[in-house]
Amino acid sequence: MLRDYQQNTIDQLYAWFDKNTTGNPCLVLPTGSGKSHIIAALCKRVLQEWPDSQILMLTHVKELIEQNVEKLRQHWPDVPVGIYSASIGKKQLGEPITFAGIQSVRKKAALLGHVDLVLVDECHLIAHKDQGGYRSLLADLLAINPRLRVVGLTATPYRLGHGMITDEPAIFRELIEPTNILELVRLGHLAPLRSKHTTAQLDVTEVHKRGGEFIEAELQAAVDTEGQNNSVVREIIKLAGDRKAWLAFCSGVQHAWNICDKLNELGIVSDCLTGATPKKERERIIEEFKAGNIRCLTNCGVLSTGFNHPDIDLIAMLRPTMSPGLYVQMAGRGLRPKSHTDHCLVLDFAAVVATHGPITHVRPPNKKGEKEGAAPVKVCDNCQELCALAARVCPACGHPFPEPEPKKLKLQNDDIMGLAGKEMSVTAWRWRKHVSRASGQEMLMVTYYGALSDAPVSEYMPINNPGYAGEKARRVVATIAVDADVLVSDLYNPLDVVADILSCGEPPDMIEFKMDGKFHRVMQRKWKLDAPQTA
Repeated sequence: MLRDYQQNTIDQLYAWFDKNTTGNPCLVLPTGSGKSHIIAALCKRVLQEWPDSQILMLTHVKELIEQNVEKLRQHWPDVPVGIYSASIGKKQLGEPITFAGIQSVRKKAALLGHVDLVLVDECHLIAHKDQGGYRSLLADLLAINPRLRVVGLTATPYRLGHGMITDEPAIFRELIEPTNILELVRLGHLAPLRSKHTTAQLDVTEVHKRGGEFIEAELQAAVDTEGQNNSVVREIIKLAGDRKAWLAFCSGVQHAWNICDKLNELGIVSDCLTGATPKKERERIIEEFKAGNIRCLTNCGVLSTGFNHPDIDLIAMLRPTMSPGLYVQMAGRGLRPKSHTDHCLVLDFAAVVATHGPITHVRPPNKKGEKEGAAPVKVCDNCQELCALAARVCPACGHPFPEPEPKKLKLQNDDIMGLAGKEMSVTAWRWRKHVSRASGQEMLMVTYYGALSDAPVSEYMPINNPGYAGEKARRVVATIAVDADVLVSDLYNPLDVVADILSCGEPPDMIEFKMDGKFHRVMQRKWKLDAPQTA
């Protein structure tokens, strides 16, 4: 039985295909949301409605293939499925559904033959340019069947050095985001993360970058020192207390082994996984970890995706990275609900939370070749103008901004989730079109009003933006319209028309918001004190 948001995911996908006769969508679903169940239900529905269809499910690690097949058989015990994966040791073809590893089939389009639907798990790994195993295989399959459709699934719809996976040139046209981390935490389907400030901090000031990411050899040399390893390990043990299942993400193979050795020296039963760990040994170690016989697993680059152990209750971030996707994937290992506690503790020795922000509001990376992304904004208190974050005075009215406070890296318990907000009871709202005097960009602006003692809260919806910010804003506005009980038939109508319609709607009874500099970010809206509405 699917959860409501899982069924809604499939319904939204079908609705997208009804409106778009060409192009490919991507489903954005948080780690732990049950992508395997959604894939299983989707495959079953497609074959029930179109029995002659051929479905190919692609991913890059055998663990994901095994998980997806297991969930498919739970939904459909006699499912006609084959597995084609050298790492699993199976090369089965001829069934309506084939689950395959990309390394095993990247050059075997002719063998696979006519395929109607390709599902790609962890689809952010597909190259933007027409290169690599995924792009080569999809191009060959498209030559066999020009009507082939591709559906991507990922928790991180962006790539370091390329930007959003919908940015041209890309195979995905649009993102479908039926739920998010905050909603699933509030529903009890995910466990929250908690973060604590660590005294030890890995210093990467002298480490250079290549392709936007730290150079691996320099990074490991900088962080893998005797002194730092001693400090880090002792602090992990001190802050962990009686937690049962620890996972440490390290900056290199030798770093992972050194941290593992230090933990064992201090009485913490630990083991290490790297890309060189033999298959049977890896399976044994993971089994021992899940059974509780190994308390800590250190690793380098092998457990950020495809690894599922819900009872992980501590994550040590020892891997500085400029990749927001890697950060979210690492943190995501702790999101699943646990049998013995209500959260997972994240110890961020690598300052990745300070670099990328809460996992609920991670800023996507810049496009390749861009020195900076779209400048963060702040709002002028005097005239409500959206201004660049670096502006010292408002370009519209000349009002001076206060001097910025020094950046603080210290984390509070909820920082990694971005949950620390203020609540305000709403008495009225007003929607209008806002035009930035600095950039000329048109957007929707909504102002929420509370009691006389409450300062109004304003947020901006750039629904005309052609990129990811526009896609996200349109989804938010469409959801608000439904909850406010008004019909907005076309969000591409003139903004003043859309604003007038929304202003006639029922405002939420309560909002939860926080400040990003001078800018309000509304995190939650509630109507009639019912179930939480997501931002």
